[in-house]
Amino acid sequence: MMTAPIQSSAGPPVRGNIYLVGLMGAGKTSVGRLLAKRVRKNFADSDHEIESRTGVRIPVIFEIEGEAGFRRREAIVIRELVGQDDLVLATGGGVVLDPENRRLLRTTGTVVYLRAAPTELWFRTRHDRNRPLLRTANPLARLEQLHRERDPLYRETAHLIIDTGNQAIRTLVGRLERELRARAAPEPETPIASFFSPAGPSL
Repeated sequence: MMTAPIQSSAGPPVRGNIYLVGLMGAGKTSVGRLLAKRVRKNFADSDHEIESRTGVRIPVIFEIEGEAGFRRREAIVIRELVGQDDLVLATGGGVVLDPENRRLLRTTGTVVYLRAAPTELWFRTRHDRNRPLLRTANPLARLEQLHRERDPLYRETAHLIIDTGNQAIRTLVGRLERELRARAAPEPETPIASFFSPAGPSL
């Protein structure tokens, strides 16, 4: 059965790179893939790029090099990816821990924070074994801690904040696309008549 074509919203084109940030489970990869199709840009996932380069999964990198080693690799990948054009980039949840990453993302594209409550994130990630930071006796408590630590950094970096909730992915992406196109729209010109007083003494 043929899949219906994806319809893009009418409006100004979305120019430049788009970077998605947020905690694990926020939907950055799923949202990013669909958004890239709708706005006709390339898609990349920084975690997937790291795995492709190293040939191993992220938990293995954490086991061998620790989180510090992973963050060094992540910084290198981010620095290279932001140099591309017309990119939608899904970033890892901890990308904002590095001030230079925050600066690069903020200054080279539009940063979107996909925000979700820790309980919702736990529900989405509870069966995912590829989350080394959640390999703990109480993953919900860990997510709550990460949210407290990282939410201010996401907010500092983001140009847009989108609450994901339990929306269908297409609904969420459609909403995000409209927000991005609205940002790209030029400011309306002030009508000439508004420069003059509507009533006053004649000369």
